[in-house]
Amino acid sequence: MNPCRLTNIHDQTCAWSNALAALAAVCLMAEAACAQPAWPVNPKVAEAVKQIDIVANQGPFKPTWESLEQFQTPEWYRDAKFGIFIHWGVYSVPAFANEWYPRRMYETNSAEFKHHVETWGPQSKFGYKDFIPMFKAERFDPKGWAKLFKAAGAKYVMPVAEHHDGFAMYDCSYTRWCAAKMGPQRDIVGELAEAVRSQGLVFCVSSHRIEHWWYMNFGRQIDSDVNDPQYADFYGPAMDEKAPLSKEYMDDWLARSCELVDKYRPQIFWFDWWIGEQPAMEPYRQKFAAYYYNRAAQWKEGVAINYKLNAFPVSAAVYDIERGQMDSINPHFWQTDTSVSTNSWGYVTEQNFKTPASLIQDLADIVSKNGSLLLNIGPKPDGTIPEPEQKILLEIGRWLKVNGDAIYGTRPWKVFGEGPTKVLKGGFTDTGRQPFSPEDIRFTTKGNDLYAISLVSPPNGRVVVRSLARRAGQNDGLVTKVSLLGYRGKLSWEQTPQGLEVSLPEEKPGNYSPTLKIDGNNLEPVPVDSAK
Repeated sequence: MNPCRLTNIHDQTCAWSNALAALAAVCLMAEAACAQPAWPVNPKVAEAVKQIDIVANQGPFKPTWESLEQFQTPEWYRDAKFGIFIHWGVYSVPAFANEWYPRRMYETNSAEFKHHVETWGPQSKFGYKDFIPMFKAERFDPKGWAKLFKAAGAKYVMPVAEHHDGFAMYDCSYTRWCAAKMGPQRDIVGELAEAVRSQGLVFCVSSHRIEHWWYMNFGRQIDSDVNDPQYADFYGPAMDEKAPLSKEYMDDWLARSCELVDKYRPQIFWFDWWIGEQPAMEPYRQKFAAYYYNRAAQWKEGVAINYKLNAFPVSAAVYDIERGQMDSINPHFWQTDTSVSTNSWGYVTEQNFKTPASLIQDLADIVSKNGSLLLNIGPKPDGTIPEPEQKILLEIGRWLKVNGDAIYGTRPWKVFGEGPTKVLKGGFTDTGRQPFSPEDIRFTTKGNDLYAISLVSPPNGRVVVRSLARRAGQNDGLVTKVSLLGYRGKLSWEQTPQGLEVSLPEEKPGNYSPTLKIDGNNLEPVPVDSAK
């Protein structure tokens, strides 16, 4: 019998007693978590790090910023302009909210916590690890994926090799918690690498491993399986975000990253933001970059590292903006990574999809400013790509089949474009711009050809390129020929003091963003304000 039920006088006292007991239990769990070693010493990791040191110091690159700033962005990457990002992992099984479900299912005040308890039970009985047997990938068809990506017009493909959740999607030598040994029991990354290359596409990977240091730490604060020692090699370290990284964990990160390099030879290696937030990681970033670039020199292949914020000097790698863009031409080649939906990178049952038109507009805007678009999809746990995502990719592919000459292999013109819509520089949101208008035009060049991409097809069928207004009394800057990509007929056009005025045909060669190809004599942009 519960003594607290003997009399009402004791009700308040017992309520406080129960609350204190619960608090004590949480404190004990937190204390136990803090008492655990941050990360164990692994002899295999230690040996790998020794070999990594040798390669990092024997080659054209050394692990110093001065040496790494000799990096040159490979021409294939500058020419490619469009790639596919793939967020796929165990988090696709609960398919709720977004790919941060593994963390937030342990956060008591979150919607994910409530959903998890109501759907799967308490975290002490059903934790994140229990989704792994349900992640079967039984319909994963890497060859089918690769064919879809090629049809989409992509030139490179980048699966997430390991997300923050700590489950590796490749055959990892340093953990049992990987797709090759659990769940699908397939080397997802390896199979996809082979299929992608068979389609003539470039294979790349991303690693979010460093964020796992703290990612599961909400589980330390409640009664959950995160505190069970038998799963410490999966959920751990689960430290506070402010806790300094241990040498053992950073060594483990380095060994895993370099294993990805050696096993799969990716030509882009992408890192998320936290890698640059930790001062202790600086020598590890340098060592990895020197190792990767030296390996690429041995392979005689052009490679690049993607980074966010200030993780690398601007000349040592390729800057990446998450869900954002530049507001002007950047002299250094750069990249946007964004997703086909606004609410999640991984598969969830309720997605807010973007339109093909908006993604094509973003692609043109990014390329005009010396960038590349890395567009993400989120497959289902069985390995199928959701139908709406396939349709989006194929629509982009149809546009690129007609207009790809204005994208692939191009370089920026002297101005990126014209029009009233301002794109705010920055990232981490999809709200950096208002909808584009028919007056918004983006320019690219290839050799002597100038392309003008009308981001929104004008409703009256008339495009006015004000940057190509005729200068009074000058022969330079004269347009000699105008054609519409995908259209074989002749266009009606005139170069006036107001701009290059072009009448589009009634039957356009596509549903989105018509593209003009323009030839001329020493074409120079006229400041738009003076082209009135």
